[in-house]
Amino acid sequence: MVEKITVSEGEFAGWQTYDLHGTFDQVVGPFYFKPDPDGQMRCAFRAEPKHMNAGGRMHGGCLMTFADIALFQTAYQEMEGKSGVTVQLDSTFIDGAHVGELVEATGEVVRAGGSLIFVRGQIHAEGRTLMTFSGVIKKFTPRA
Repeated sequence: MVEKITVSEGEFAGWQTYDLHGTFDQVVGPFYFKPDPDGQMRCAFRAEPKHMNAGGRMHGGCLMTFADIALFQTAYQEMEGKSGVTVQLDSTFIDGAHVGELVEATGEVVRAGGSLIFVRGQIHAEGRTLMTFSGVIKKFTPRA
């Protein structure tokens, strides 16, 4: 089981992240999340040089990875403690982030059934929309 950690200091104090040493999420991130006062999950990270492409803007693969993280955080309540996999993730790239910008994602569950959860969301930085996304999660109970 992956453990959530509440950050105690720095820019993301009070936010949560996962203890994911050595995983892809940790290498690319770390990514942080917390519920807004209305209960909607917000995800964020600070853009670093490692997130940029050769043109000096955030790499599309980084935005897609972050969208996938946001997809699951948005659907967290609907997951009901089960595991899940992304079966579809669609994206529209609108703008690029720059080093130093705070990148945030929010979204909503459009529909949740017995095994599929449909989510849509958006990624912003400094008041600009960077990307919109929609995706489908297949939830399941892991094998023993």
